[in-house]
Amino acid sequence: MPTMRGLLETALYVADLDRSEHFYSGLFGFTRLVGDERFRALSVEARQVLLLFLHGASTRSSATPGGIIPPHDGHGQLHLAFAIDKDQLQQWEETLLARGVAIESRVTWALGGTSLYFRDPDQHLVELVTPGCWRIY
Repeated sequence: MPTMRGLLETALYVADLDRSEHFYSGLFGFTRLVGDERFRALSVEARQVLLLFLHGASTRSSATPGGIIPPHDGHGQLHLAFAIDKDQLQQWEETLLARGVAIESRVTWALGGTSLYFRDPDQHLVELVTPGCWRIY
């Protein structure tokens, strides 16, 4: 079987691109790679990409100079998790609270990790998780 190098992109579908970009850039320091009226691509630690798509704006194929991107869209409260170091957990809790982001839940996992759950402006469930959540993390 061919090898894979990891998960590169994660996509969320949002009601307001500017609001969502501001939330993720302001809270996490993500920077814009590219974007237009249909989407924003944000750099996550210069290794992954968080794609923010305007709801309904990608339901038709998109032509690019290199080829066609097939249609896609999503609805509902989606979930994504960001890996954090264990010694940064308290700082993240304080940062969220200082920015008025309510922590919805805190979970301590059997392997010793901890997750903080909160919502973005579109009510997607965002998780910050320390090592010890999964056998592989």
